[in-house]
Order: sequence, then structure tokens, then C-alpha cells
Amino acid sequence: MTEPIVDAAPALDFDLKRLPKVSLHDHLDGGLRPATIIELADAVGHVLPSTDPVALGQWFRESADSGSLVRYLETFDHTVAVMQTKEGLARVAREFVEDLADDGVVYGEIRWAPEQHLQKGLTLDEVVEAVQEGLDAGVAVVEESGRQIRVGQLITAMRHADRGQEIAELAVRHRYNGAIGFDIAGAEDGFLPSRFKDAFTYLAEHNFPATVHAGEAAGLESIQSALVDGRALRLGHGVRIAEDISVEFEDADQDSDDDAEDTVGMVTLGEVAGWVRDRGIALEICPSSNLQTGAIANFGEGIENHPLDMLYQLGFNVTINTDNRLMSGVTLTEEFELLVETFDYDLDDLLELTLNAAESSFLPLDEKEALVEYINDTYANLA
Repeated sequence: MTEPIVDAAPALDFDLKRLPKVSLHDHLDGGLRPATIIELADAVGHVLPSTDPVALGQWFRESADSGSLVRYLETFDHTVAVMQTKEGLARVAREFVEDLADDGVVYGEIRWAPEQHLQKGLTLDEVVEAVQEGLDAGVAVVEESGRQIRVGQLITAMRHADRGQEIAELAVRHRYNGAIGFDIAGAEDGFLPSRFKDAFTYLAEHNFPATVHAGEAAGLESIQSALVDGRALRLGHGVRIAEDISVEFEDADQDSDDDAEDTVGMVTLGEVAGWVRDRGIALEICPSSNLQTGAIANFGEGIENHPLDMLYQLGFNVTINTDNRLMSGVTLTEEFELLVETFDYDLDDLLELTLNAAESSFLPLDEKEALVEYINDTYANLA
């Protein structure tokens, strides 16, 4: 991981929204604007819990904040329902890019599952093309405003379905039309990546990168399967890799000044955790979402118990993401603010986390280096 070039972090006395950000884990169907959902739902005759934008947004947040991944995923019934036409998909994608840019994101990888958007007769290729049309339109709007952003599609297969090979072929087929990577998502527990072993082999044979949801609702077995069967270059969430880390505390010498007894911890990484850390496999951690879905329940109830800080301090390739902006009611700026408030992170920390994401992106090397340089230069100008 590239070392930040900022020598000393200034005080965080400015709007963090100004910082250039990289978003690697952000679901298209989890980032709709409530007002857009209402308009699109009316057009297709879909019944919503509320037709008031504020109340609907609140409903999504409350429903997602249940501590259950299953119930969290149920909220997508309403967003997916309004993303079944070319017009709906293109609009959602365009607004998604605009919202990313408003959050300070300069590079975003947007994941979504084409197989969930065929209810009105569109083909897999047509839905991918519709989303790309919207993404291109969003980029154009951002550039017209004097800002810059680049985005790409992470084509996703639903892990409880049996269309992995078909979706992998779809992703490769659109590699020159916006598709930059592959993923599997949905209910993780009970659906190991090994179900898609042949599809992942196909992707590898075509030199197409994959990130795999693992280590959220399921633990080390899921992560191991993502690494072995999925050939994952990144882990979607991956937060439960911390279950393969043990910390034993022992008393240190008495402090002569205050007679208080300190403790020191001996950290031991298991084989899976060691492999992930030592090879720089990126963890796409989503702090607020992890708290909502119960992904960090084994570590404690509050955000202060999230193991991301331990992972970061131990040298894991930690990246920070939003997962689903609508359901979690967050932006990447707010996730950064949460880290500053909870773990006392400064600009050096935020820069390193951002560089981790940039270097773990699926961009070609020359474009990745240009992105890293831009981020470093922007931070340096803050000093």
C-alpha cells in the first residue's frame, strides 16, 4: 500500500465532503432517492409503505436497522421493483453517479445484479446497456458542473440462484462497455462461493477480476471459499476475518508514577487472516451497514466495537464504503466522520484508507496510478 505523502495532518476543521473519495462497495439498488422511488413506483403501479419522500426514507432506515441481514435484504423488494424498465434503470444509474459526486467520490465501482431486473421483459444485455447509459449520463452531468468522476459496473450474481455461469459470461461480454468486475451477493449464510466455482474459473480464464461478498453474515468458511473457489481479489465486507485473530492480554510492569497497572496484548493471526493481510487482499468494510446487519455482533453492539480499527492497525488492507446509502442512511463522508469521532482518525488515516481503495480498484495500472496521484495531490494541498 502506498504511503501517504502528507507529513502532518492538519486539524479536521473543514467539510470532509471536500476530500476525494473512492467507493468500492456501493449497491445500485441500495442507493435510490426516495422521491425517485415514489415517482417510478407510481408509473409501474407498485405499492410502497409511504408516498412521502421523508417518511419513505425513514421507513427504509428503520427496516434496515434491525440487526438481521435477512430483514435488511427485504427492503430491496421495493427498490428492485422500480428498476425493471430501461427508463427506470437509466434514471437510477444517472442519479446514483450524481449523488456519488456530491459526496466527493471521484471513482466508484457500482455493483448490481442484472438477473433481478428482467420482470418487464428486458434481456440481461439490455439491462446492462440501460445502466451504462445512465452511468454515462451521470458522468456527463458531473463533468458539465466542472467536477470529475469515473465509474464502472460490478456485475453481480445472486448466490441463492443458479445463474452464476450465465452472469459471469454477461460480465465478460460487457468488459468493454463499462463492466469492470464480478461479484456474488445476497444471502451469504448457507450459500458458499463454491456454488459458483465453475463461473469463477471461467472469469479467471478470461482474466476478469472478482470481488466476493464474504465474512458478513457467515464466517471463515465463507471467506476461505471466496479466496479459493472465488479467486477473490477483494472481500465484500470481510469483517469477520477478525474472528481468525486472537489477542491475549497480560499485565505489564507497574507504572511508577500512578501505580496503575497497564496491559499489553499479544496478537496472533490465524492462517486465513494471515493470508488476507500479508497479500493485501482488500476488505470492503461498511461500518454502519455492518452494525445494522449484525455482522459485528460477535465483537460488541456499538460502532466502537467494530474490529475495523484493529484490522487497520494490524496492517490489513482496509477500505471504507457505504454498502447501501438509502438503507443505512449514510454517505461516504458520514462514514469518514464516524471514524474520526469513534477512533480519533486524522487526515493521514483518511488518506491511507482512501489510497487503499484506489490501489485496490479494478482500474488498469496507469489509470490507478493517476488516481492515486490525484488523491495525494489534493490532500497535500490541504496542508
